[in-house]
Amino acid sequence: MTRRQPPARRPTDSAWLITGPLALITVACCAVLLAFRPPGPDDVLPGALLLVAMVAAGTQVLHFVVRRQAFSVTLTEIPLVLVFYYLEPASVILVVTLAAGIGHLRRRINAAKTWFNVAKAGAAGSLASLVLLAMPPIDGVGPVTWGALFVAVGTYTLFALAAVSGVISLIQGWQAGWDMVRTAAPTLLAPAVNVAIGIVVLIVLDSNAWASLLLAAVAVAVTLVYRSYSRFFRQHRTLSDLYDLTRAMTQSGQDGTLVDALLGRVRGLMQAEFATLWLPPQGRHPEVLLTARVDDPGLLDFAPAPMEIRERVRQTGETATAGRRFGTEVDQRTVVGDNRVKELIVVPLRSGQAVIGTLEVVNRLSDTNHFTSADIPVFETVAAHAAVALENSRLVDRLRHDAYHDALTKLPNRRRITAALAEAVKIRAPGEVVALLLFDVDRLRRVNESLGHAAGDKILVEVADRLRAFAPAGALVGRAGGDEFLLTLRLESAEAALGLAEQIREQIRDEMVFDALTLDVDTAVGVAVHPEHGTDAATLLQRVDLAATAAKSVPGSVQLFNPALESRSLRRLGLAGDLRRALDEGGLDVYFQPKVTLRDRRLVGVECLARWEHPTHGTVAPDDFVPVAEHTGQLGRLTEFVLREGLRRSRNWGHVDQALAVAVNISARTLTDQHFPARVRGLLDEYGVPPQRLTLEIKESGVLDGTDRRIPTLRRLRDLGVRLSVDDFGTGDSSLAHLRRLPVHEVKVDRSFVQGMATDPGDLAIVNAVVTLSQQFGLTVVAEGVESELTLELLQDIGCEIGQGFLFSRPLPYERLEAWFGAQVDPETLSGGELPRLRAVP
Repeated sequence: MTRRQPPARRPTDSAWLITGPLALITVACCAVLLAFRPPGPDDVLPGALLLVAMVAAGTQVLHFVVRRQAFSVTLTEIPLVLVFYYLEPASVILVVTLAAGIGHLRRRINAAKTWFNVAKAGAAGSLASLVLLAMPPIDGVGPVTWGALFVAVGTYTLFALAAVSGVISLIQGWQAGWDMVRTAAPTLLAPAVNVAIGIVVLIVLDSNAWASLLLAAVAVAVTLVYRSYSRFFRQHRTLSDLYDLTRAMTQSGQDGTLVDALLGRVRGLMQAEFATLWLPPQGRHPEVLLTARVDDPGLLDFAPAPMEIRERVRQTGETATAGRRFGTEVDQRTVVGDNRVKELIVVPLRSGQAVIGTLEVVNRLSDTNHFTSADIPVFETVAAHAAVALENSRLVDRLRHDAYHDALTKLPNRRRITAALAEAVKIRAPGEVVALLLFDVDRLRRVNESLGHAAGDKILVEVADRLRAFAPAGALVGRAGGDEFLLTLRLESAEAALGLAEQIREQIRDEMVFDALTLDVDTAVGVAVHPEHGTDAATLLQRVDLAATAAKSVPGSVQLFNPALESRSLRRLGLAGDLRRALDEGGLDVYFQPKVTLRDRRLVGVECLARWEHPTHGTVAPDDFVPVAEHTGQLGRLTEFVLREGLRRSRNWGHVDQALAVAVNISARTLTDQHFPARVRGLLDEYGVPPQRLTLEIKESGVLDGTDRRIPTLRRLRDLGVRLSVDDFGTGDSSLAHLRRLPVHEVKVDRSFVQGMATDPGDLAIVNAVVTLSQQFGLTVVAEGVESELTLELLQDIGCEIGQGFLFSRPLPYERLEAWFGAQVDPETLSGGELPRLRAVP
């Protein structure tokens, strides 16, 4: 922790700049007075007695509370009245100067302050004596004498006040000196009262010297009464201050200003120059070392006492003290090594049996007062309340932190990101956008299923660490939940956001090594920016979610939000209820697309494709309503509907000697249903269709996902005699070698490669490799998307067996398929058990 030193002030030795002139004034006035009014032998005894009285009065400090204001009063003016009345001016200067010197030597304060106070007393006494000489001579103790004594003592008091204000201005600045003068008016009432009491004492002594015995008795009685009052006053003030301190800590603990309230009030309660709180680092909480100093409005991050004492208190759990009124719990030399520390009390802060830190006070403010043993119980009580308040504050802070942070990755959670985003969009900066990036980790579910959730958690933690490491300064990274992470920051444009998303995604893609396991992790990234894609946090979060969902359709891609994504999402949301009604009321149709051998163009079967003509939206693509069926639990009904229609048509074609195989697409989710093979067997029996005339097509991403969850279902279907095909092969991350462990019969090359064969040598090489290796594995190859004669010739050259595409026919409803049969199929091939052959390709 970097510790800031307190503001520089002039050293106390600078007081000599005022002490010197005051001493010169004293010497000069004393010389003049000795020349004109030398003291006589009659001043010796009264002077000695009044010197004792002055010293005694200066050591007694009385504390009173008037209208909730505390005042400290000395009785110096009472004997000073007698000094001015009974002694010659030169003797007055000597007595007040000696009294000041003896009193300050007894208190053991530093030399600069002692000499200043001695010089101040001498100069004030000199000036007051000169004023008294300038007035009419004192004769008796009548009203004229009263007035003269009031003027003399007032001159003494005001000059002393001016001297103190001057030295404070010199050392601490003119503002501090002016504040003292401005607030001194109420304190001048006490000297006036003391002068009046002194005059009363003078009148009594002048009337009868034996009255001094009565005055002594009264003084003893008043002293005893005051001590009782003082004890009660201190207890009352301590209890009141403790109550105020406890209430202030309770209130400040809710708004995060606990330390400020604690240290300021502890310093005031203990009347200390410094109050310091030390909390060593604990968990995510850093070290705290803060100090309140009497003449600083804020907190300082330094402490005058050495760290060794705090460490000792933390280890032993015992209070440590040092000072004139204490024993030797702490080596005095250790403390006095810094001349700012004259006395201290350090108490432990406890939470149960553990010591969580220390609280300390250094240096009593008044030179006449010191810390005593009676202060220790009070301070330990304060520390007990402080420890409870600090623990409660940390608990609230921990709960608040947990409410806004993810427990696994320690990143801000969705609630925190939402709040930060809401604040960010309130400020519109020209030439900048607020970018929101959503990183969706691909295939995390497969990792959880294959390796366990512990491995998945490690991946999430590693992704979080990489996002933190590679995000620009000023970006806020958080976890939205599950396998999604959010990043928000200000950038120049949406294009800059896309570039940053691509850059971070590439960094995340680096290999992750966990023990002996190496994993490749990719992410799909959605991007949305303010204000183009939304003016509030909720809208931006919704739209970046849509962009990330669209990015997942192309693994590892980055997708910027566009309005088409939202309209498509809203459209899908409205299709859920309509799809259920369409299934109930027969609103769906099945279209059929022929599959043809490429060598002799014989019709080997048809692929059954669900189609939906919505009464409002028109034609709804399968890419829209099949995901709706998956997410609304209607996938099973949709699959059964297509199976029934395909098997029914296959049976009908068989009755007219045109037995054709049918192929039906099924979802990977369907293969997780252990009852699905039994339903297929039931439908085959119901429609009387041989199993070998049914082909079930599953997308590559559904069967080659790195797990074996679907293989048992595939084997049961194979055992039924049903043919199995891997659809859209080549779009995933798998290789042909993975097909060897699957019980499949057919591979369908994705149309994106087939359609590019004529123009892209890379696509041609891919298709060639798939055909060659599949034939070596004994698998049939079907090419999708055959749309030109050139593509057909290339497929024939590399030995591909079967194709389907617009070159032969588009998907057709059953009635048009019958007409297509009549127009395209050679009648001569409809007998003799041969597969029907097409006349010609249009």
